[in-house]
Amino acid sequence: MDRSPAPSRRRRRTRPVLGSAVAVVAAGALTLTGLVTSAEAADVNVARNAGFESGLANWTCSGNSGATVSSPVHGGTSALKATPAGQDNAKCSQTVAVKPNSTYQLSSWVQGGYAYLGASGTGTTDVSTWTPGSTGWTQLRTSFTTGANTTSVTVYTHGWYGQAAYLVDDFSVTGPDGGGGTDPGPSIPGAPAGLAVGTATTSSINLSWNAVSGATGYTVYKDGVKATTSTGASATVTGLAADTAYQFAVTATNAAGESVKSATVSGRTAKSGGGEPNPGTSVPKHAVTGYWQNFNNGATVQKLSDVPANYDIIAVSFADATATPGAVTFNLDTAGLNGYTVAQFKADIKAKQAAGKNVIISVGGEKGSVSVNSDASAANFANSVYALIQEYGFNGVDIDLENGLNSTYMTKALRSLSQKAGSGLVITMAPQTIDMQSTAGEYFKTALNIKDILTVVNMQYYNSGSMLGCDGKVYSQGSVDFLTALACIQLEGGLDPSQVGLGVPASTRGAGSGYVAPSVVNAALDCLAKGTNCGSFKPSKTYPGLRGAMTWSTNWDATAGNAWSNAVGPHVHGLP
Repeated sequence: MDRSPAPSRRRRRTRPVLGSAVAVVAAGALTLTGLVTSAEAADVNVARNAGFESGLANWTCSGNSGATVSSPVHGGTSALKATPAGQDNAKCSQTVAVKPNSTYQLSSWVQGGYAYLGASGTGTTDVSTWTPGSTGWTQLRTSFTTGANTTSVTVYTHGWYGQAAYLVDDFSVTGPDGGGGTDPGPSIPGAPAGLAVGTATTSSINLSWNAVSGATGYTVYKDGVKATTSTGASATVTGLAADTAYQFAVTATNAAGESVKSATVSGRTAKSGGGEPNPGTSVPKHAVTGYWQNFNNGATVQKLSDVPANYDIIAVSFADATATPGAVTFNLDTAGLNGYTVAQFKADIKAKQAAGKNVIISVGGEKGSVSVNSDASAANFANSVYALIQEYGFNGVDIDLENGLNSTYMTKALRSLSQKAGSGLVITMAPQTIDMQSTAGEYFKTALNIKDILTVVNMQYYNSGSMLGCDGKVYSQGSVDFLTALACIQLEGGLDPSQVGLGVPASTRGAGSGYVAPSVVNAALDCLAKGTNCGSFKPSKTYPGLRGAMTWSTNWDATAGNAWSNAVGPHVHGLP
């Protein structure tokens, strides 16, 4: 890796269908002399955007008094919050289409400060009602009758001068359709994004996710089976076994139905008898890796807490070599990172792990000089990396030695480290393309030697020019074919699909050459995992277990507005 600067809810009330019959009783017989049937159209809510799910669309609020909020809400995902100020009572209104000579039921749910509900321009008697405020949701209700020539009425809500802000939700003007219709019924919501694992105990795991527009509830699945439901964007799954990994997904629901499941995340409960759970969580089936720069080379300077949630594995770049052969240490560049302290760094690692992420220490990089070429240096490497894991709480290690690697001794070093750290250790590798052209290469041999404990190999598909694909043809970097045909070598050379990831630059400034647009990365992922969106090269089979993608770096991604992670992250997490 290069350290240098790079070149709605709707209610309907149905009136009973009325029929009329005239019966004449004559000479002891019952005779129906006429039977006439008629139907009255069902009442509708003629207010538009009645649940404020579309912001302030259809509503006009005085001054800048009104806004929508996601909490608290009475139903759905939004409510109106309006704040009186000075001589402004924070009035929000809309004009609705009505039918002449008709009665309408007017209602809304309110909370907070003084709240008023009313209607004007009815053509008869204008109405209003109010409440002095409440800490919970309270329903205001009244009714009005339209005049003989009234086809529109203004309905409104407002607060009172000098009083606290008020909230309104589920506004309703129910009566005959005046020609304006009503809002359409709800559609099935989309799948929740951002599912993350939080605090874990010996018997429970807390989950959180991003709220979904139009959802009224959520269903949490554990290992494919419904575990619990929630009305908000978080839930705690209980009744779990200690020191056990579980797979979780969540769906969004409303009156129209249930969404497809979210991307799956893995969480592990704490060990029985006290103590912390295994660091962080298991790496998800499909994962995104990002390198975080512990230096300033012109990319956006970040704290770990600034790294977007789309990244599942964060590789801290880099550990430093010491005078002891094979040994490494880590020195946070506090000055270069605008005063970022070691205490903040450690706290951010824990916070990322609490959110279900893995933070690992990367060894090497373009200027790395770590050499593991003897039994002694292998032992020094394992001991020093394990010391960093203990000190900082890292979940594992990334091998990014770009100046040579000895498979014999690196295998010994990583197996020794695995024995020290346990089965939860995350091991990733970031070889250059030339390092994975053949199973006879030292990097490839190392990966195969530790296949039982290896998490993922994120080969660098850049700074390499043209290379051979698994079909023996030459492919140039910067294309879908380059990514798929070279990944095929690893997939057919002995690595499990879950151990293969696509490593690419986050922006044109992240590498000297080989940048591809996020859409190209996503097409390559689809080609390998599903057999779709391929270029001229199409693998003979699909690899739905493909782990995902990696980028250099989260900092260059941030410099480009996080365009890479915003596009590739959800795509990786949505793979089969």
